[in-house]
Amino acid sequence: MRICGIKLTHDGAIALIEDGRLVFCIEQEKRGNNPRYQSIDNLDAIVLALAEHGLEPRDVDRFVIDGWGGEVESRFDIVSGTTPITLRAAPYLERHAEGVLTSRGDCGLMLDGSVFPYSSYPHVTGHVASAYCTSPFAKAGQPAFCLVWDGGMFPRLYYVQRRGARFLEYLFPMIGYAYVVMGRHFGPYRTANRQAWGDRAVAGKLMAYIALGSVDEDVVSMFRELYEDRFAAEYAARYRADTDGMESVVAAVDDYFEASKLRLNVKSPENVLASFHCFLERLLVEEMTNASARYSCLPGRRNLCIAGGCALNIKWNSALRNTGLFDAVWVPPFPNDSGSAIGAACASMAPNKGFLPLEWSVYSGPAVQRGDIPPSWETAPCSMLELATILARNNPVIFLAGRAELGPRALGGRSILAAATSARMKDTLNDVKLREHFRPVAPICLEDRAPDIFNPGTPDPYMLFDHQTRAEWRDRIPAVVHLDGSARLQTVSRSSQHKVTELLVEYEKLTGIPLLCNTSANHPGRGFFPDVASACQWGRVEYVWSNGLLCTKKTCN
Repeated sequence: MRICGIKLTHDGAIALIEDGRLVFCIEQEKRGNNPRYQSIDNLDAIVLALAEHGLEPRDVDRFVIDGWGGEVESRFDIVSGTTPITLRAAPYLERHAEGVLTSRGDCGLMLDGSVFPYSSYPHVTGHVASAYCTSPFAKAGQPAFCLVWDGGMFPRLYYVQRRGARFLEYLFPMIGYAYVVMGRHFGPYRTANRQAWGDRAVAGKLMAYIALGSVDEDVVSMFRELYEDRFAAEYAARYRADTDGMESVVAAVDDYFEASKLRLNVKSPENVLASFHCFLERLLVEEMTNASARYSCLPGRRNLCIAGGCALNIKWNSALRNTGLFDAVWVPPFPNDSGSAIGAACASMAPNKGFLPLEWSVYSGPAVQRGDIPPSWETAPCSMLELATILARNNPVIFLAGRAELGPRALGGRSILAAATSARMKDTLNDVKLREHFRPVAPICLEDRAPDIFNPGTPDPYMLFDHQTRAEWRDRIPAVVHLDGSARLQTVSRSSQHKVTELLVEYEKLTGIPLLCNTSANHPGRGFFPDVASACQWGRVEYVWSNGLLCTKKTCN
């Protein structure tokens, strides 16, 4: 059975599952240096993705489209080749508590001149399915809670078992997009533009910026008071009844921050932002604690999956894990909409077979291409020891290995790597990437050494939890220590067959340091470099390594 999951809107992607195994997931932003969050504008992208794996649309048994905005249905006006068509799909949310797996069927998916039937599940269902089916709980046949908090929804709690899922409740009436709206009012990304949707990347940038500030308890209290005054049941009811009315919901959040500005006077923006983050984190923990008590009779309540764009907030993930409410917390590497195509495909298996575990690898994106290397570069074979030596000399290297990682974070497949032993390296990498000075650079570390260097230093292969750098290591690896002493750690097992593991082992032998700086290899505002040629053409790093070959920028005489 081959199932093709499709996400048409932002974070557009095509995923193929065959007999319970993920064959590929192609995110559109990772093709051709496309912009971040690239949608699928032409259905020919599906035909191309299948063809790259030796398949035609007729080889697929089932097509599934991720739902989108609307209470009853979503609608996509799109083209196939040059032919405009309209596709109708499921809505954003399930219609009732037991309706998580209620699908909508239709016909009219035109691929390569032929028309195919398709089904569609609510957008939120894809988040639930992608999180649970990739989790260790699914593999063990255990039930779990699933918290879904996306930009356009309140945090929603589900209970998932092998045989199905049901909605329990929303925790509180605050959309995930509040973090982005906050950035329009405070800090370095302030803008007078009050359009409903702005730069989605602001949320991640603000996560870095708040480390400049400190929590002011008076400001936290003020945010709480305004929240209780303004976000009563009327907002929750309005949002639940009309998901097409997101502009009014976002406008309410804008008004909330406007009101807060009138009471804050001259408070520093970094302290305001840190305090709002603290308020929302406490609210999340408080309401999750209350919900856990309400559903204490459910078996498997000690497992938690987290999905939706807010699951990229490593501090909130860690706060939930640190409550002790759960024995295990799982966040997939694609918790935002980059995992929606996978989730749609997983959801389509559930009505007949239940939520089965998916066999998958995070390195299931497009394969790296070489392309035409510019004549100003020279290419030669390069061993891992030789590459480790280059890194030990404080030379950054673009590292492109195998297939791209899934999700928004570079995990050693499409990375810029560098030694972490110089404090200047963080500034160098931020300058190279044209990023603000306060932006952190992540460490990629051998898993067995991580507890010695970080607290807790537990396995974190997808950079989804918060770790503190131990005091005795801060001066040894200053480039990866954030302003608050934290680190967005990625751990790599020595048993991994990925090339970045081999490099880390060689670098450790050479220097005694088991980690490197790791940041994404991409043009600003674009997806990862799809090929060696585009990395060389960018030209801001002098070394590009890919699959055993090192490209070096020629020096001018």
